[in-house]
Amino acid sequence: MTVICAGGGGIPVVSRPDGSLVGVEAVIDKDLASSLLARQLGADALLLLTDVDAVYDHWAEPRARAIRRSSPRQLRQLGFAPGSMAPKVAAACDFVEQTGGIAAIGQLKDARSLLDGTAGTQISRD
Repeated sequence: MTVICAGGGGIPVVSRPDGSLVGVEAVIDKDLASSLLARQLGADALLLLTDVDAVYDHWAEPRARAIRRSSPRQLRQLGFAPGSMAPKVAAACDFVEQTGGIAAIGQLKDARSLLDGTAGTQISRD
């Protein structure tokens, strides 16, 4: 079974004492929410799908290289863009560390290949 959920969207609101609603600032990280949901569901794997084919060390530099396989320990030693790959890497690492399962990051078109480790970045325990 493949579960796809915990997407973003919508405007967060709170109820006032009179029952009316008012918009509030709130950021719910979709990647961390997906990791939490996968753990609560007892998932064996977590796929984080994006528009990039893999996680890259030294992204946007001439020496950039795709990371095909890694452990959470290794990935946490690298630096990733806070508004881009960092949340995905953190969510994948959390999932692997807490479940012993695998996580993969890559493109939607490669979803099946991400699961078998032939595309994207696959994260597993050391």
